[in-house]
Amino acid sequence: MRLDKMQRTVLGALKRNALKSMNYKQVAAKLDFKDPNDKNMVAVALQRLASDGKIDEVERGKYRYKHVEHYVSGRLDMTQKGSAYVISDDVEEDIYISPSGINHALNGDIVNVLLYAQRKGKKPEGEVVEIIERSRTEFVGVIQFGKNKSYAFLVPDSKKMTVDLFIPLNDLNGAKNGDKVVGEITEWPADASSPFGKVTEVLGRPGDHHVEMHSILADYGLPREFPAAVEQEAQDIPDVISKAEIAKRRDFRDTLTFTIDPHDAKDFDDALSLKQLENGNWEVGIHIADVTHYVTPGSELEEEAVKRATSVYLVDRVVPMLPEKLSNKVCSLRPEEEKLCFSAVFVMTEEAEVLNQWFGRTVIYSDKRFAYEDAQQVIETGKGDLAKEILLMNSMAKIMRKKRLASGALAFDKVEVKFVLDAENEPTGVYFKQSKDANHLIEEFMLLANKSVAEFIGRKKDGSPSDKTFVYRIHDEPKADRLNDLSNFVKQFGYSVNTKNRRGITKSLNTMLDEVKGKGEANMIETLTIRSMAKAVYSTQNIGHYGLAFDYYSHFTSPIRRYPDMMVHRLLQHYLDGGKPANKNEYEAYCEHCSDREKLATEAERDSIKYMQVKYMEKHVGEDFMGVISGVTEWGVFVELIESKCEGMIRIRDFKDDYYVFDEKNFAIEGERNGKVFQLGDQIMITVKSADLDRKQLDFIPA
Repeated sequence: MRLDKMQRTVLGALKRNALKSMNYKQVAAKLDFKDPNDKNMVAVALQRLASDGKIDEVERGKYRYKHVEHYVSGRLDMTQKGSAYVISDDVEEDIYISPSGINHALNGDIVNVLLYAQRKGKKPEGEVVEIIERSRTEFVGVIQFGKNKSYAFLVPDSKKMTVDLFIPLNDLNGAKNGDKVVGEITEWPADASSPFGKVTEVLGRPGDHHVEMHSILADYGLPREFPAAVEQEAQDIPDVISKAEIAKRRDFRDTLTFTIDPHDAKDFDDALSLKQLENGNWEVGIHIADVTHYVTPGSELEEEAVKRATSVYLVDRVVPMLPEKLSNKVCSLRPEEEKLCFSAVFVMTEEAEVLNQWFGRTVIYSDKRFAYEDAQQVIETGKGDLAKEILLMNSMAKIMRKKRLASGALAFDKVEVKFVLDAENEPTGVYFKQSKDANHLIEEFMLLANKSVAEFIGRKKDGSPSDKTFVYRIHDEPKADRLNDLSNFVKQFGYSVNTKNRRGITKSLNTMLDEVKGKGEANMIETLTIRSMAKAVYSTQNIGHYGLAFDYYSHFTSPIRRYPDMMVHRLLQHYLDGGKPANKNEYEAYCEHCSDREKLATEAERDSIKYMQVKYMEKHVGEDFMGVISGVTEWGVFVELIESKCEGMIRIRDFKDDYYVFDEKNFAIEGERNGKVFQLGDQIMITVKSADLDRKQLDFIPA
């Protein structure tokens, strides 16, 4: 037998016995070679294969098949049960990690995973072999003393943090048993089940309103105050605009200008101006606070704005991206004050056709400030201040909105839950905020500015994409499997979703969202529809915005509260000045950072709403309410109350009339004896059993 053929034969024998180490005699025996020449050739083949790196020589004269280990890296997503999934760009499916394979990794960590051999029909599994980057080392929780008060543990608030931090007594930083604190991991010995840590800040006693709000911010690594250097830099900015600066800009101070914002807003990012031209057309100005005039690269304000990337809106407070001197005063487009702006100005017909556009720096004077409610009253009655102007712009906005929806945009008008708070921040009532014509008026003109700026930079005159680096707001198409799940679910309520093509999908979704308005299942179906969509993010790679049906879209209109808008202002001015394409990698890194910070801010906002819902329902323990089943799991059903949109759970064990079994396929539980079915979307009367503020959780029982 030739040597190359012998090598292949020997390699096959080792592969069939992949877990064994064998010498040449044992390999020859496996191949049933008895001739001494064949045995010698086996020995030579083994040496050749080892020197070529195709097999391992585990000890002198002993060889083993070389395992090709497959490693992937990704982000770890913990479950509350202690297992996890790793989400990686290297594999299509998420990788399951059992509790024993997590190896000290924590939720959000970037990890290296050894993939196990995948069994047919099973999801990929693996184990964490390296923690590449910790997502966080600080955690919020409650201090609990151990036996004889000789040690303490920090029990984290986060349900995805499945281990407690061991805190030596000399690292308590004055914390007492039961205090809510911020703790930091200092080390995690390989043989220890819990990490060691120290208390870095004592927040106060659980249940105190401000302590809980600070806990939410700290838990997401969000700031609560500005560094002194940042505040000082803001204070040093002059309140008065110089004549020299005004001279550099297009002057809109004599053009009618007004703002429409929430009644409690203090940071007015945007204003609208309106002027009729001699030929009967209209000049519409969309004026945006010129934040980048005041916040310059390399400054303390700039560094802090980058770090924060967004303002955070909790249920009772705003944590701004910029200090109050800027966000509420110097940059805010307050009435009867001259302000510096970056503007998008359009010449339009009364039928909302854009004939011309201009972008550049301006100075404005806001003549009037409207709350949304004031503008809505003008629209509904046709009377009041600036009635003619508001009615005209409302008419134009309706034409733009109709055109946008006809071209495939989605019409989400989800109800926002708001709380009436007293002087002590105690919730005394609930109300629902819904978009009306006044909201849509502002929305459509802001969309026009955002889209036009993105097209101006991103598209060449011949219609092809430009090579200029820019910051886009992108939104990918929904994945087919998610749409199919949504379609199957809404069929139970008599609705249908066309999953065949893009135009059919958006048309059927809009029809469904319109039909469901005002019905008991509305909030649940709207929420599930939003969840079936991809998430909008910032990127230099433009793929368009699916939800808005725009090929080019950016964020230009809110630089007081969003850092990406500041980047857009700078890039737009750079290109207006004839600048060359900016560094794409640098801006893409900023985009990823801003998308991550936006996600954290959204999660913190949701947590603050959950907390306030539980606090509100504390007063109603023992009372009955009508609700809609909004989720079904193997351990119980979630119910959203119709009156307040507060959500709680009825555990399976609290259905006392029968033993109920989870029917995953039909989103239901079914009684074994009586056959009674509780299904997603069913109305059910509940009694509030308990309201747990620590866990931000409501428990219900069937009434």
